Amino acid sequence: MQIDDKMLDKLEHLSALHIDESKREEFKTQLGKIVDFVEILNELNLDSVEATVSTIDGSTPFREDIAVKKTIAQDVLKHAPKSQDGYFEVSKIIE
Repeated sequence: MQIDDKMLDKLEHLSALHIDESKREEFKTQLGKIVDFVEILNELNLDSVEATVSTIDGSTPFREDIAVKKTIAQDVLKHAPKSQDGYFEVSKIIE
């Protein structure tokens, strides 16, 4: 599929990105290659292939659910310039 300027403008708008004029031709070429690859994948006959959600045969082994007390919040707050009662202390920004 050929990506033209109109399609690139639409994709640019939908993605909320700005593509620099110097990069537009490169983007059109790369997007065209991606679409061509997906079209090749669409040609595959997968009717006899069962959908899978995992590459592991069998079921997922369960682990015992054990609560573990973590001190991550306290460790992070050690590096904060200011903290109080387990929270970051920041300057007031709303008057």
